[in-house]
Amino acid sequence: MDLQELKRLISRGEGQYLEFKKKANHPEKIIKELVAFANSKGGLLVLGVDDDGTLSGTRSIEGEVFILEDAIAKSIRPRPVYKVEIIKLNEKKGVALFHIEEGKRKPYFVKLEEDTGKGRAYVRSGEESLQASREMREIIRRRLKPGNIHFEYGEKEKVLMQYLEEHESIQVNELRRIAQIPKFVASRTLVRLVLANVLDVKPSGSGDLYYSKTLATT
Repeated sequence: MDLQELKRLISRGEGQYLEFKKKANHPEKIIKELVAFANSKGGLLVLGVDDDGTLSGTRSIEGEVFILEDAIAKSIRPRPVYKVEIIKLNEKKGVALFHIEEGKRKPYFVKLEEDTGKGRAYVRSGEESLQASREMREIIRRRLKPGNIHFEYGEKEKVLMQYLEEHESIQVNELRRIAQIPKFVASRTLVRLVLANVLDVKPSGSGDLYYSKTLATT
């Protein structure tokens, strides 16, 4: 990518596939963006761009790349597939482009504890990287496995689809309430219907939103 292409790209602003960061001096705040891209459809992180989209560059860009790559190696599991491209703005400043591929070993996690291997998964939603819910982790993990998803269209599914005829979306707790079922059953039902391509899901900071694909296309 040349400088003019980069300027055109940055002018679009942050979004589903694009994130700006000025520096890598706090890599723990950046690697969640990379994890979110890997768990979603991939994306591009541009290091050396202000939040408002100003292409200001960063001094010693190679050092910034080293810091972030070290954090990736130590703190993300499994290791995401990516490539780095450096573009010089002048003798002192440059920008680095981290091209993150959609992962083939989802879900990816930011490690929280070295000894236990515990971590947090993130997903991309618009220009935000959100912590993935248990349902989202299950969905992105099982989407990688081939095979048809079978489910019975019972009373709870009927209640769900009737609700979605009158409302744009539904959340786990709403299905639990209206169908009068345990939360884990509501969760499992929504996950299965997403995997069966009956519903779509959008991550949200206040709880994932589930939509009817049938109603969205009519």
